[in-house]
Amino acid sequence: MAKGYVCLFLHAHLPFVRHPEEEHFLEENWLYEAITETYIPLIEVFEGLVHDGVDFRITMSMTPPLVSMLRDPLLQERYVRHINKLIELSEKEIERTAYEQHYHGLALMYNRRLVECRKIFVEKYRYDLVSAFKKFQDMGYVEIVTSCATHGFLPNLSVNPTDVKAQIMIGVEHYKKTFGRQPRGFWLPECGYYPGVEEVLKQAGIRYFFVDSHGIMNADPVPRYGVYAPLYCPNGVAAFGRDWESSKQVWSSKEGYPGDPDYREYYRDIGHELDYNYIRPYIHQDGFRINTGLKYWRITGNTEYKEAYRPDWAREKAATHAGNFLFNREKQIEHLSYHFDRKPIVVAPYDAELFGHWWFEGPMWIDFLMRKMCFDQNTVKAITPSEYLNKYPTNQMSLPSASSWGYKGYNEFWLEGGNDWIYRHLHKAGERMKEMAETHGKLLTTANRRNLKRRALCQAARELVLAQSSDWPFIMKTGTMVAYAHRRVKLHLGRFNRLYDFLMKGTTLDKEWLEEVEWRDTIFYDMDCANYYAPQQLPRARVSSKKIEVTI
Repeated sequence: MAKGYVCLFLHAHLPFVRHPEEEHFLEENWLYEAITETYIPLIEVFEGLVHDGVDFRITMSMTPPLVSMLRDPLLQERYVRHINKLIELSEKEIERTAYEQHYHGLALMYNRRLVECRKIFVEKYRYDLVSAFKKFQDMGYVEIVTSCATHGFLPNLSVNPTDVKAQIMIGVEHYKKTFGRQPRGFWLPECGYYPGVEEVLKQAGIRYFFVDSHGIMNADPVPRYGVYAPLYCPNGVAAFGRDWESSKQVWSSKEGYPGDPDYREYYRDIGHELDYNYIRPYIHQDGFRINTGLKYWRITGNTEYKEAYRPDWAREKAATHAGNFLFNREKQIEHLSYHFDRKPIVVAPYDAELFGHWWFEGPMWIDFLMRKMCFDQNTVKAITPSEYLNKYPTNQMSLPSASSWGYKGYNEFWLEGGNDWIYRHLHKAGERMKEMAETHGKLLTTANRRNLKRRALCQAARELVLAQSSDWPFIMKTGTMVAYAHRRVKLHLGRFNRLYDFLMKGTTLDKEWLEEVEWRDTIFYDMDCANYYAPQQLPRARVSSKKIEVTI
């Protein structure tokens, strides 16, 4: 009989990047790399666990931008082109490394992996990886939660309440269209919580959400169980807190498992290492070097010299680290259960791309962990938040404090000297969007979806939520691809203002221009996003009539 539970949470998100106007667009590689290195490996792990009868549980988010890109026919075709090129490179590498003992086996390994990825993507799931994750959810092994429309950082958007409502409601509606059910949980982008957002979540039919550790520990009143049991907000929506100890043990490259010397080195790639003329056909079309995903070296240590990667060593380390993680959770649960009158839950959330993309052995680690948790002990059991709430419907009522999982724990990462300029424009656009919806809201009730003003109104809403993505200020802060982030914010706001002038100032609108804009950014094309800014009460999702029990 288990003494407590672990909720392993994977946050799967990428910004919406789709550029049909260019044949080869660098930032689209973010999606292609994630498919090859994270999403397909996770699917393979889940399939193996199901096949072997492992009773596992994984909770994960799949944000609307990610789902939209995974299901976009243009990006699907471009991914196949991308992986075919990598398979061609891996075949050349097999030949080139024939007499290089340390690298030839790795070239063979990458070729097998890439061929299998193409088979899974094209033949098994027929280009639709979302259906794979939906399958595991329908089987009861995975619980998928939703998130905001475009991963908007809600604390910084809360100046306009309608912006927050639209981000949440569009995300919920998109989930229902994708998975055919009402989402139970919600991932607040960057764990960005502020008191009051739970009211919108309740209106959307959400049962629970996640906050960082200090959001729970600084709750009012003080939580009796710390982060090891959910709280009910005063309106009955549950808040689960991140366990700092288990999270840091995995994600930290310095103190956590991914920094082990035997694991694969992420920052050394043949795209940057090999002769330029040889690698030229497999890097960017403009001729600058990029990662190919073929990496032959292990971390080795804090040195520029890197030794050859040994998959057998890395696999052994992944098994050892999975055992170590489980051992630590066993001791943690044993200690907590001695003092609690209920079974505690340890919530360990991570970015999904940590597993496979940044930490090559991450999916393997998950595989070992779930098997060990199922067969090697009886102290800890994997669980989803919904299952925990069903087991423990009575929880303490308390209001979490404002928080995020970013640097220093609050809003600084998304609001500092390098990115603060965007918010006055976003806030003004939010005011204008509400104004347009109030003035032209009746357009949304017409059956004529091709009405030019109606199309302009809905496109304005799409441009606004795309501009609000938290990825753009995040990129500006980290200093990578800053020019692209600047371009995207200005692009969407520029389009938005042009549509505003058409609807509110009577300027002319080129129909062909609108058609091109709709063609470029297809996200939410089948949704009347402007409806969520209209003055009438926002649509409410159906919620269970089951009474929520709370206790102080």
